[in-house]
Amino acid sequence: MNTLPAPDLPEWLLKQLPFKRYVVPVGALKMHVMEQGPADGYPVLMVHGNPTWGYLYRKVAKALSPYPLRIILPDLIGLGFSDRIRAEEHTLQNHGEWLGDLIGQLKLDKVIFVGQDWGGPIGALALSKHAEIVQGMVILNTVLGPPREGFHATTFHKFARMPLISDFVFRILGFPQVRLSAAQGDKKSISGEVARAYKFPLMGLSKNVAPLALARMVPDSLEHPSIAQLKEVAAFARSFTGPAAIVWGDKDPVLGRALSRVQGVLPNAKLTRTNAGHFLQEEVPEEIAEAVHSIWEQVK
Repeated sequence: MNTLPAPDLPEWLLKQLPFKRYVVPVGALKMHVMEQGPADGYPVLMVHGNPTWGYLYRKVAKALSPYPLRIILPDLIGLGFSDRIRAEEHTLQNHGEWLGDLIGQLKLDKVIFVGQDWGGPIGALALSKHAEIVQGMVILNTVLGPPREGFHATTFHKFARMPLISDFVFRILGFPQVRLSAAQGDKKSISGEVARAYKFPLMGLSKNVAPLALARMVPDSLEHPSIAQLKEVAAFARSFTGPAAIVWGDKDPVLGRALSRVQGVLPNAKLTRTNAGHFLQEEVPEEIAEAVHSIWEQVK
């Protein structure tokens, strides 16, 4: 795999990242990746969503550090320290292809997939092209398929489509990354240096295109461009016969009510419900790590 040096980061942030860091060209773009564990360890691909980056999984990775696992934490294009793109380039199809390019270059012969928020469908879409390597899945607050007939968009996603005001609030005021704690069960779980770490990669108009673009990537009708790929994601999830687990944050105001939809495509997955919010990796990392460890014990 052709890797490039990772970008320099400030010391206060590096102290929170006990990982190997590198950059991988994916097409004409560059994707920032972090890793923990031995190179020959069992691969675990953890994919974040909007508006976070691989940093989101650092507590989960720490809880799994006693085990011989190769934790792989990519930053989705447009987020973290990966390359920026134009708003119209943020499509589910494109993100699936970019992540799929990384997976192909990693040359994995097996993997456990962990996905949350947009990381669920993006990761599943990418892995659907490499289905033979997927040995287990741990699904966190996300969706794995298109919405049902007659669905209603969330308040957050309705707001993201309001002309002018949404552009001002997302692009100028830095929403939602400046208010991630509002989506949590424990509001203190994202504060201080942690809150600063989420805001840092998105500071500046040239760097914060993705949060609004990804919010608008969520379907508002069954004719939305993401629907076709979400159908592919659902087909992949339904066809998966390996061990799966769902760890869910019931206090999530964005996707908390989507649990039944995820269970509909993964009916045999072991379910762990928690009082965490949307970014449950910050609140219940041990529960997520236990789910990953349980899957690994079954497939190693």
